[in-house]
Amino acid sequence: MPNHTESRPDEDARRRFWTEHMERSHYLLQAMTEHPTIESGEGFASIADAAAEAGVELLFSNSKIAGDLDRIFYIRKSLIPDLLAIARDMRERGWLLKIEDGYRTQQMQTELGQKPAVFDMIVGSCRWELSGETPPLDLIRRRSTCLVANYPNRGTHTMGAAVDISVFNLDNGEEISRGKSYLEMSEYTPMNSPFISPEEQQNRREITTAMERHGFLHYPGEFWHYNKGDALYHYMAKTGKAADYGPVDWDPATNQVTPYNDVSSPLTPPAAMAAHLDAAIARLDAQ
Repeated sequence: MPNHTESRPDEDARRRFWTEHMERSHYLLQAMTEHPTIESGEGFASIADAAAEAGVELLFSNSKIAGDLDRIFYIRKSLIPDLLAIARDMRERGWLLKIEDGYRTQQMQTELGQKPAVFDMIVGSCRWELSGETPPLDLIRRRSTCLVANYPNRGTHTMGAAVDISVFNLDNGEEISRGKSYLEMSEYTPMNSPFISPEEQQNRREITTAMERHGFLHYPGEFWHYNKGDALYHYMAKTGKAADYGPVDWDPATNQVTPYNDVSSPLTPPAAMAAHLDAAIARLDAQ
């Protein structure tokens, strides 16, 4: 979260960059919703099992999501070979790929957006963006669309098409620095943030090149997020094709997927978000 107590010489420039970035992200995700999707019905596969079977070393996050929910390191089955190819390429250059997150259920995505620690970060960043003023609900709703995918048709994790990643040095085990570590919510978060060192910017570019060589495109709004086969991918890649993957419920027992009945309504409705906003402001003011 941006520092709200200390002002840096370029604080105004940082705020302007963040606001411009968030607005670009909003319009990008809006364009994503207008791209057609024809759900393929393709099932999921375990990233860990596939890597073990192929003899490919990967790291996996051991943290929970939204408090007490285990992360689900699964993605659509046909994406697995590309992900393993990326891991092999990275290993050849002395890197070790870490999967921070994969598929998210609707429950996970909803609870993530309502988790007090996450919601406080959103409210805190909006307050910083407004130079300390209390953010209106409309701004919180707009920013939540980008930061926690409050609408199903804008969230590629619930489509089983995205991974969040970090990368480590094989020799010494240290993280390849991208300016900040996963998970960050500040002016350092956008892929093209100018507020990191040239070396860190180069690391971001080289990691992105490794991912995109096998089709996993970067989401400009987050330096750790890559996706393939969904509407955002097809829109950004200008394929001219309908997306293969939309938001789905997944049954691990049968490996069957069921498209959401409603992809355009918010996971956290306005009235509920207003209550979360009041609670977040109270918590932040009490700090």
